[in-house]
Amino acid sequence: MTTARAAASVPATRTADWWTNRWLLFGIRRSARLAVSLWVLVTAAFLMIHLVPGDPVRAALGMTASPGMVAARRVELGLDAPLWQQYLHFLGGLFTGDLSSSTISGQSVTQTIGDRLPATLQLAGLAFVLALAVAVPLGTVMAALTRGGRRRGTELAFTSGSVLLAAVPEFLLAVVLAYVFAVRLGWFPVAGMAGPGSYVLPVVALSIGPASVLARICRVEMLSVLAHDFVRTARAKRLPARSVYVRHALPNALTATLTLGGLLLSAMVAGTVLVENVFAWPGLGSTIVQSILQKDYPVVQGVVLVYGAGVLLVNLLVDVALALLDPRSVIREV
Repeated sequence: MTTARAAASVPATRTADWWTNRWLLFGIRRSARLAVSLWVLVTAAFLMIHLVPGDPVRAALGMTASPGMVAARRVELGLDAPLWQQYLHFLGGLFTGDLSSSTISGQSVTQTIGDRLPATLQLAGLAFVLALAVAVPLGTVMAALTRGGRRRGTELAFTSGSVLLAAVPEFLLAVVLAYVFAVRLGWFPVAGMAGPGSYVLPVVALSIGPASVLARICRVEMLSVLAHDFVRTARAKRLPARSVYVRHALPNALTATLTLGGLLLSAMVAGTVLVENVFAWPGLGSTIVQSILQKDYPVVQGVVLVYGAGVLLVNLLVDVALALLDPRSVIREV
């Protein structure tokens, strides 16, 4: 009896080890991909200053600055050293949190980013939550109303409206919202970050387009899931409609929605650049535009790194979330 039990436990142990190895290989592959992408991003950001035509220090200090002042500033920023030494110094600064200093104010780039990053994260995070909170219920309801070819007029109105809203740029939406609800009606602040009311217009401007796209994807995925046999079985058991849609259909329809949602979150982070400038939001978006206009390239370099690393991190989190929702994808990939 003991021998039989031991023999029966061997396949289970091998299966567990095989499954663990699959997840380990998945983690190694994702980590390696992230490391390579980060290296490409860091190298491109470093070369950005050196590929800009002209002398960035002279451009920042102005044409009236003396040659001695320009040379001293180049030495202070380490731009007088050979390119390979500058690159190694730049990599070392990344590990220690030293991203050089602004050529305009002399303030540490790390401090500038630390002061402005929370405002951008709040804006992008709230917009993403709002987009999901609107898109998933709306897509689910529209799938329930239009399944089986019913309510063609409702389907046409929903599709046309969502396509139109998704096509409008965030910048234009922000301008329209600011003019109507801030300037004309005076319901919300026109600009700045002063109280909960100041969040409404920039968050709505940033989330309308992604919510429209996600709602369409959620509806299509839900219609596909509703045609599966397990949904028919749940209906045959006369389960409540809420249970059929929420417990059985919705989890299976969220995979593609979350995949696209992660990509749209990356686009939202980039979209904050324009929206922040419309509402004078004190985040990284307004900072990078001001730095470009002032030719403050070290600040531009640091902000580009933050934006790029944020996009890569979001993509990694989406891959992990999808693997947890659908573990079979790990087996197929590895």
